[in-house]
Amino acid sequence: MTFVLDNSVALAWCFEDEQTPVIMDLLDRVAEAGANAPLLWPLEALNGLLVAERRRRLDPERRSRLAMFLRELPIRLDNETADQAWDATGKIAHELKLTLYDATYLELALRRRLPLASLDQNLRKAATAVGVEVLGLS
Repeated sequence: MTFVLDNSVALAWCFEDEQTPVIMDLLDRVAEAGANAPLLWPLEALNGLLVAERRRRLDPERRSRLAMFLRELPIRLDNETADQAWDATGKIAHELKLTLYDATYLELALRRRLPLASLDQNLRKAATAVGVEVLGLS
């Protein structure tokens, strides 16, 4: 079964000090069956790598290699992300006190009836509250 992939998990794949067996198992699942993500996923992934470069966690060459690694993963981007933002996602963000960005992942998991892979504590708590299975921690 596939799942919705939050960038907190994808970026953990990029940094050895954030990798755990559970996180690496999720990478194996993505390689085998793919994953789903909202349209903002590539923007958030690249921004996370740029921030890491600015904080000197990686150099420009490594950032470029990691960006290509993430780009080549079989991630299916959801074409309904923008349309959902105006109603369902906004409502989720408001009711569960999430950023709109985090709410896009939860909205997609709810709409597609898929588990959510995330390390973000606020997002994990909100997903659990609405009955979405959460992956990512041991």
